[in-house]
Amino acid sequence: QVQPVESGGGLVQAGGSLRLSCAASGRTVSSRAMAWFRQAPGKEREFVAAIAGSDSSTDYVDSVKGRFTISRDNAKNTVYLQMNGLKPEDTAVYYCAAGVWFRVLALMTNRRKITSADFDSWGQGTQVTVSS
Repeated sequence: QVQPVESGGGLVQAGGSLRLSCAASGRTVSSRAMAWFRQAPGKEREFVAAIAGSDSSTDYVDSVKGRFTISRDNAKNTVYLQMNGLKPEDTAVYYCAAGVWFRVLALMTNRRKITSADFDSWGQGTQVTVSS
């Protein structure tokens, strides 16, 4: 199992940037599919981005494409979410999650929706607030 621990959240003005980090203990991040989800008050948890496979395949929700970038550093066993051009609607608690890599990679390959049910280990979350 990978136990994720998030950090890097905070308050930023619209148009600004933040980088979230997800440090993993246990198994290596390269052996798992890693993803970021977010949950705003009163809303369901939403998939944001995922990375899986030896070639670091990625997938994003349409609303963050071109603004957010997911990456991983195998040497540091850490996954990152670089968030640029932040908007007030990006305000949420952001969660890092780990799942079975080949299942998530198959979803990416077949362009199927990635959901929270595809991941089995979760961090405690980090708050991101974007002011207008």
